[in-house]
Amino acid sequence: MIRIVDAHHHIWSRKDLPWLMGAMQPRIFGPYESIRRDYPIEEYLEDISGRNIVKSVYVQANWAKDRFEDEVAWVQGEADRSGWPHGIVGYCDMTVDDARPVLDRLKKYPLMRGIRQQFHWHENPLYRFAADPNLARNANVVRNVAALVDYGWSFDLQVFASQMRGAADLAAACPNVTFILQHAGMPEDLSPAGYDYWRQELRHLAEQPNVVTKLSAFGTFIHRNETGHISRILHEALAIFGPDRCLFGSNFPIEKIWTDYGPLVDSFLIAASTLDEAAQTAIFHDTAMRVYQLDRAGSVTARPKFGKKTGA
Repeated sequence: MIRIVDAHHHIWSRKDLPWLMGAMQPRIFGPYESIRRDYPIEEYLEDISGRNIVKSVYVQANWAKDRFEDEVAWVQGEADRSGWPHGIVGYCDMTVDDARPVLDRLKKYPLMRGIRQQFHWHENPLYRFAADPNLARNANVVRNVAALVDYGWSFDLQVFASQMRGAADLAAACPNVTFILQHAGMPEDLSPAGYDYWRQELRHLAEQPNVVTKLSAFGTFIHRNETGHISRILHEALAIFGPDRCLFGSNFPIEKIWTDYGPLVDSFLIAASTLDEAAQTAIFHDTAMRVYQLDRAGSVTARPKFGKKTGA
């Protein structure tokens, strides 16, 4: 059985997340009553049982912005207690004049591996998170993201296809920072024209050698686990980035709204079953281990090395 690193999941106590405590709102992933509750590490471990998940990465879950350190401290404590997760992607507002004071507060947590600030903006308000579609070109963002190299941290990049040109400029301006594109750029328009546009912009972003992509959250816009849909996006991303720049993530418990963990992993494994063993090992294990530096215990290390770009 292939060893798997889950490079994108959450855990939470509902009381810490304003968006789960407030009234139900229309959201990108549809109705979410089933996850308006605690999702502790114990439930995550139960979900992954029997699937040969060997390590995992926690990604920030939108606590109140002024509680950025509370979030990382809580997840670090859960990891110290349970042994999971093995890496943490925390939150920092990279639009401020100088993000270093916040980054300095986070660097004392051994599992810190990167920062995510969601930049995705869409003409459809339902899909919109950021207030400004051009945050990747913001001068403060460029300066603060570039500073991540001093901490040995990556930047989890969340944008739609229409924002990938700006994202490519950001990656080019910060060549020593690893950028991890969330959810393969969230292809939301699955019409022939929309899909071609996503693929075109993804190719442009992939020309930056310090960008990798997560194969995750493919059920976000269709609200179901569909093997054919996963296979289509997986193989497109693979053709553009190559296996050494692709990594699997479950996006649990968001995807738990419509599927259990086992069937989700099975869909990804079936989608990747036509690949050779080396490619499958890269996608499900090696890329995440390298990109998130899951074998190290310290704080600063060299930037991960990438294989050659293929298919772009």
